[in-house]
Amino acid sequence: MLDASILFTILCGFFGIILKKNLVMKIISMDVMSTGVIAYYVLIASQAGLFTPIVSPGENPTYADPVPQAVILTAIVIGFSIQSLMLVCVMKLARDNPTLESNEIEKNNTP
Repeated sequence: MLDASILFTILCGFFGIILKKNLVMKIISMDVMSTGVIAYYVLIASQAGLFTPIVSPGENPTYADPVPQAVILTAIVIGFSIQSLMLVCVMKLARDNPTLESNEIEKNNTP
């Protein structure tokens, strides 16, 4: 059930990028899709029966790999920076164009 809801989140973001014409809505859809991908990666990386490598009971437990956590934190930071950069670009586009609809912007900027 959790797999299906994460896949639904990814697909909602993907179809939002394709179908929405407003640039801010496209950015929000991309953020929803990246959140779904990060959630799916966390779901894959988390397995039952793994212990933290710092403190664990027993003699030879199976340790959880800390690399996926570092990759997820990096993906979150990179996603935030890309989103903020795109919002700045949209703000600069909004100065020159009266609308943020991609069809209108293309129509106004084509010779």
